[in-house]
Amino acid sequence: MTPPPDSSSPPPGASGASGAKPPDAQPPATTVSPAELRRLFFRVFPAVALAMFGAALDQTIVAASLPAIARSLGDVERISWVVVLYLVANTVAAPVYGRLGDAFGRQRMLLVALAVYATGATLCAFAGSLSTLAAARVVQGFGGGGLISLSVALIAEVVPARERGRFQAYIAAVFTTASALGPVLGGVMAEYFGWRSIFMLQLPLSCLAAWLAVTRLGNSARGSSKGFSFDWWGLVLFAVFVGPALLALDQARRLAAGPLAVAAVLAMVAGLALWLLLRQERRAPHPLLPLNLLGNATVWRANLMSSCVAGAFVGTIAFLPIYFVAVRGLSAASAGLALLPLSACAGFGAITSGTLLARTGHLMRWPGIGLSMSGTLLVVVTLGLGQLPLVAMAGLLGLVSMGFGMSFPMVQVAVQVAAGPKLLGSATASVQFTRSLGAATGTALLGAVLFGALTLQGEEATRLFVALVNQGPAALATLDPLAEAVFRGQMTTAFRASFATAAALVLFGAWMSTRVPLRRV
Repeated sequence: MTPPPDSSSPPPGASGASGAKPPDAQPPATTVSPAELRRLFFRVFPAVALAMFGAALDQTIVAASLPAIARSLGDVERISWVVVLYLVANTVAAPVYGRLGDAFGRQRMLLVALAVYATGATLCAFAGSLSTLAAARVVQGFGGGGLISLSVALIAEVVPARERGRFQAYIAAVFTTASALGPVLGGVMAEYFGWRSIFMLQLPLSCLAAWLAVTRLGNSARGSSKGFSFDWWGLVLFAVFVGPALLALDQARRLAAGPLAVAAVLAMVAGLALWLLLRQERRAPHPLLPLNLLGNATVWRANLMSSCVAGAFVGTIAFLPIYFVAVRGLSAASAGLALLPLSACAGFGAITSGTLLARTGHLMRWPGIGLSMSGTLLVVVTLGLGQLPLVAMAGLLGLVSMGFGMSFPMVQVAVQVAAGPKLLGSATASVQFTRSLGAATGTALLGAVLFGALTLQGEEATRLFVALVNQGPAALATLDPLAEAVFRGQMTTAFRASFATAAALVLFGAWMSTRVPLRRV
């Protein structure tokens, strides 16, 4: 998939709402030497790297332990909400930290985010039911919503847009390491130390990250709060929009009259909240969601592409461990190892595209190539799901992940350049909250397709699947070999439908990458 011709300067629509060239469309520090850039980067990077590491680790380490959590707490049909509710809170929180970081300083807000995140992790570790765990994940997610966006914004303060590609290897290494360790640690710790240990791990990481933020950042990220008033109504309406919208997806997957009626009501609530939110943001003096920024063609198209990729990526990571355990019969630790290529290789794709950006200045060419490859390979995995050997499947998923990763840094740079320095925090947060919203929606959508496909094959298939996840292979002990083979075929069909949905999301994201106006920096 070849993007439209590039130009050396942003085309119309690539800048701010006024149509003028954004203030930082050219690197803001062209006179800074490479040695000075390196010194500035490494002053900030160690302080934010650990915060990014904890946030990146969370999604994959928790996803790998979902089967163990389901067996311990039950209610497997809602187990995906351990991931989804975290992402909902993450989505709502991201613009809050972006706006407050612009006003009061990103270092201060990073410390707040770490404190809330650590509190949520502690509550998760002591949860006694799935409902309690889900509520604790909301607290943890509200803290995690600021970790990545504030960290990336802090780096963007000292490194010009084009030069960020040269340092992408360090940033990507954090995500690669965290994503690679997540499935292995999640599987091993859940199997040998219990799933609660994965949340306790976040406490020392958060404390160390806070210490580094205090000692290394100082007042480097201090903002100006003069005349600032927080948009509380915008926050409330945004939460009322996001929550019911995702709950509607959860109800719709049941494919029954009662749940579908509930889904319709929730969808109407979400639609009304969205309409009121847009009205509120147009008249708020300091809107939570700056519409002039979000309406920028470069910003909304890049963010839409990013949300599609996040939905496919996080949704696939959330359900693959269940596939490996329930269909392939792997242990939790083995499932974590099988998931390793998908979660680890995105960082290598980010390193590649970041390096190519620094060398060529081309921005959206690399996501177009990477996502086209990923979507095509996901189709191959979908078609061969029942026959592919585990090694071949893991290798293909690693290549899929590399394609995903090629889009990650490009979206951040495109949105930051289009927004300009005054809205740097809000722009970076827009990537985070649209990515989180896409991840939550994608996870809910893939779950809806999975359970919907099982329901269409009969209630017995759904019942057996829930029992299999809860009880392990013992749930199939009463089935004769023919009935077991039929059931495993039904599960494969359901997972195939779910993965096909992920492929469609990625291919749509690949097409969107060609529609982003800003082509070069």
